[in-house]
Amino acid sequence: MTNSFIVAGLFASFAAAYPSLAIEKRDTVNPFINPSPGWSPSQLIDVSGEHAFVAPGSTDLRGPCPGLNALANHGYLPHNGVATITQFVQATNAVYGMGIDLATFLAAFGAVYDGDGTSWSIGGPPTAAQIGGLSGLLGQSYGISGSHNKYESDASPTRGDLYQYGDDYKLVMSQWKEMYALQEGVADADVDYTIDIMMAYRAKRFDEQVASNPYFFSGPFTGVLVAPAAFTFINRFFSNKTQERPEGVLNREVLKSFFAISGSDSDPVYTPGWERIPENWYRRNHDDDYTIPGLNFDTLNIIAKYPQTASVGGNTGTVNTFTGVDPAMLTGGVFDSSTLLQGNNLFCFAYQNAVQAQPDAGLALVTKFASELASLSSELSCPTLSKIDSSQFSQFPGYTSLKAGTSGSSGAHY
Repeated sequence: MTNSFIVAGLFASFAAAYPSLAIEKRDTVNPFINPSPGWSPSQLIDVSGEHAFVAPGSTDLRGPCPGLNALANHGYLPHNGVATITQFVQATNAVYGMGIDLATFLAAFGAVYDGDGTSWSIGGPPTAAQIGGLSGLLGQSYGISGSHNKYESDASPTRGDLYQYGDDYKLVMSQWKEMYALQEGVADADVDYTIDIMMAYRAKRFDEQVASNPYFFSGPFTGVLVAPAAFTFINRFFSNKTQERPEGVLNREVLKSFFAISGSDSDPVYTPGWERIPENWYRRNHDDDYTIPGLNFDTLNIIAKYPQTASVGGNTGTVNTFTGVDPAMLTGGVFDSSTLLQGNNLFCFAYQNAVQAQPDAGLALVTKFASELASLSSELSCPTLSKIDSSQFSQFPGYTSLKAGTSGSSGAHY
């Protein structure tokens, strides 16, 4: 399959499946996820033989996304850390149960905005040999470790913000301990990092960044849609589905394995790039993949409970100076605060903003991707949005300080 066919198929399926969700009708139960999905031994993920764990070598690329790092370490993605759109779609669907629609959108977006249009790196810039000699033909590819404010955002669960730490792909131990402690005092048999726990942690990390990071920035696409996914993905994809708990349970040992953490609770050890799929780990039921509608419902649930997380804007150079951007000013009046959460408008707003990112791939592919998004907008009855006034972001050093294509990290960096 070529990436143009994949992208076209994505938008056709997305438009057909996508519901109009009103924020006032939020419920904690996601209607796009089966609460009793059933269980089968076929859900066991093989971590032996060709899929046994192999630590990355000195020339292998690993980045901020533990899920992708684990796929490469187990041979579900190329071990060098560079894969094509099709390889990303197949691996994330087969191992994690990511819906084809969601996997295709993320893979195609990554290839265009972080790669050479057909492939991309799960870490830093790949060599020409790693991407088949295509480097330079479609533009320099920087990988997901070079996508800050394009496909990655601040306020990660465990990764540091770029302008606080100088990188945004290494796990910050204090943040790991904070997340790990969300089940502090709970007996091992009862531990479960549930979706509600992760949603609350999303709000906490947002508030912490406002209070501690003078460069904190939350963009229309990266902050509103991509950042929440980093939190929901932890529960939706890493939970172990068992015969006793077919809906899944995420305990401490599984969480540690996926985040390359070893050692005791009191003295954890992080080994960068060594994320691994646990033994006896079962993926989502094959009839219960996590799709775009499921992700969007979870995102709206977070916003309903913690409205600040939908804010577009940032700190203006000092902490606790978060200033929101008026969506009417940003979109020329197409969206405003009274209409943004009506129907599909939030997602129209975010997806239409997505094409404003500085791409790594060539203009022709970006134009193709933009046209597919335009088709999607039509199917969702989105208001016509012809231009984003990005000058509204000029007051935020977390946006203006970025030199496009020189630093950053992954879309859903955990």
